[in-house]
Amino acid sequence: MTEAKRVRRQRGAFSDDKEVGHKKATSSTSARNPSKTATSIKIDIFILRHGDAGNRVTVVEKDSERPLTPEGRAEMQKIAKSLKAVGLQTDRIYTSPLRRARETAEIAAKVLKIPTLEEWNELKPDGSKAELYRKLARLEQDSRPILVGHEPYLTSMIGEIIGTTNAKIVLKKGGVGKVRITSFNPRISGELRWLLTPKIITMMS
Repeated sequence: MTEAKRVRRQRGAFSDDKEVGHKKATSSTSARNPSKTATSIKIDIFILRHGDAGNRVTVVEKDSERPLTPEGRAEMQKIAKSLKAVGLQTDRIYTSPLRRARETAEIAAKVLKIPTLEEWNELKPDGSKAELYRKLARLEQDSRPILVGHEPYLTSMIGEIIGTTNAKIVLKKGGVGKVRITSFNPRISGELRWLLTPKIITMMS
């Protein structure tokens, strides 16, 4: 598949996911089975890996203060503007408190005009996924937050949600994925809707 076709397909998936997904949620299937509708869950999370912050530092305290590089900031500006151009909408963004993630979240929040930005310790590289899932479970139905964090934490989380520990998922710096959570009991579960590289994202707008 050529790069141009890949971009068109991803752009179509992005727009279809907003419109067709809503139609599915209100289809005749739900009307036929109201008991399932009453207990159904749909929370879409947009998973954003922080931008380029240069080489990793071995001292944990210093690594946590590593900022985005000038190139990383510029790329995140382009990515955020492209996400805005293709219609990503959300009113909240939760980020790891590490500086590179916080700066990534701030850029996204400014460009996308997101009013709520909070630091969640659960999104740190060594954060508790179990506690993260408990927080997500407390969000209202149809929430669409952006989660900003690190690797390999993020792809490990995606794997857990879609029910596999062997998924070959690659989330590049500045890459974005969308996961739809459909249940928290007896365990978190859902589906990966799409996963985009920075190059594909910036070509979509």
